[in-house]
Amino acid sequence: MARNAQLLIRAGYVHKTMAGVYSYLPLDLKVLENIKQIVREEMDKVDSQELVMSTLQRKELWQETGRWSDELVDVWFKSKLQDGTDIGFGWTHEEPIVDLLRNYLKSYKDLPISVYQFQNKLRNELRAKSGIMRGREFVMKDMYSIHDSKESLDNYYNSVIEAYKRCYDRFGIGDETYVTFASGGAFTKVLMTMSFRRFAMLVRIIFICIVVKISLLIKKFWTRQSRSSASIVVS
Repeated sequence: MARNAQLLIRAGYVHKTMAGVYSYLPLDLKVLENIKQIVREEMDKVDSQELVMSTLQRKELWQETGRWSDELVDVWFKSKLQDGTDIGFGWTHEEPIVDLLRNYLKSYKDLPISVYQFQNKLRNELRAKSGIMRGREFVMKDMYSIHDSKESLDNYYNSVIEAYKRCYDRFGIGDETYVTFASGGAFTKVLMTMSFRRFAMLVRIIFICIVVKISLLIKKFWTRQSRSSASIVVS
């Protein structure tokens, strides 16, 4: 069991239901609600509106993008209704939010628009690990915005980064939070929190890797030069 889960269980914050699934106890719920309120206040400042989308998802919607396929997305929880209709349990909400908004957006004049939610996500992870950090059921705050230009998108994206920074400052861990890149798109970044010691260690590791790489390149270069010189002497 991950260390964070051990400590949270011992302190009475969470109860482990099964691997990757935790129940939030009263003490933890108070903490979560306080965190949500801070996030709400900062999202309001960037003109985002809160909603809650359904957990149950239509198969046909996800087939439009090809992401219903288990070969493409391997974390689906799927089931059937009593009438045999295939349904999925939301692991993310990109497709649902597009389906929702295209029923209400009628003109470019309606843009930009931004919405967010706090909702349980369900992911059929092959191996649930890292305690509450990566589970099969967890609360996610996800945000979506639509714009009429790349400039509008970029400006809003940067304003949201600043909003998240303010959140971490209010959480009391702003000095230990850094903006880094993550997979997910051409402009995707993520805010990562770590201790200064771990950050310094990471910097040292990266520096060592760079030095080793440069050393290998120099060695390779001089090896080629030596071979070239030797061939000239022989000829």
